[in-house]
Amino acid sequence: MVNYINTAPIYEIWKEQVHEEEWRIIEAPPSRLNRMLAASELDLGFVSSCEYASRPDRYRILADLSISATGPVGSVFLFSQVEPEKLDGERVLMTGQSDTSVCLLKLVLEEFVGVQPEYYRGDIFTELSGCRQPLAVLAIGDEALRLRFERRFPVRLDLAEAWHDQTDLPFVFAVCAVRRQYLRHHAGEVRKIHQTLLTCRARGLARLPEICARVARRIPMDCAACSSYLHAMEYDLQYSKQEALTKFFELLVRRKEADAHCLPLKVFS
Repeated sequence: MVNYINTAPIYEIWKEQVHEEEWRIIEAPPSRLNRMLAASELDLGFVSSCEYASRPDRYRILADLSISATGPVGSVFLFSQVEPEKLDGERVLMTGQSDTSVCLLKLVLEEFVGVQPEYYRGDIFTELSGCRQPLAVLAIGDEALRLRFERRFPVRLDLAEAWHDQTDLPFVFAVCAVRRQYLRHHAGEVRKIHQTLLTCRARGLARLPEICARVARRIPMDCAACSSYLHAMEYDLQYSKQEALTKFFELLVRRKEADAHCLPLKVFS
């Protein structure tokens, strides 16, 4: 499970109600979960959508689950001292916590804006406290929420909004993927976990004000801001989201950043 507050509508209910002894939860940023699933250290979970695109023959996507947004997402930003059009050749610091957001940033800057920055990865708050300040920063999740409220960068580009403006599609940051090998031998267990996640989502969205009050202090942010943020998050994988994934993967394949076998999507329901 991704350990950001954007999973709270599912995860807070899971922590309350799911007590299966054989179901062990690992909390981590997306990039670590990607590596663990690829190394068969996890059986299933929410991982970056580009992890599926990188190794599609190894995974199946669980139906109707995602972490996505239609328009602004509020927690995946390029923070910059200058407009994106002025970043050609400039150094851009990228979070090490996400793979999909890195791919999306490069698409937005190179394909949509038409600039070619010099990218590098690092710990955001360590780099920002150093002597050589980056001109622009890609931040996601709770780190992006903190930078939003600190207001230290005058330019903030919401990458999901930039994607939507260009494609008129939602953006799917994460899918719930299961290893094919695990699914082959434990299909019944996967169905049980899948249904439990769907039930947690339904109950969590019905209790959103309570969940906002519970998790807002992590940033910290007030409950109204947290509520606005979580209302912008979407957790389904209906047709528009599948169409969006297909478009994203087509662009990645064209850029040789994904396996061509990621299309068509392989969904388990």
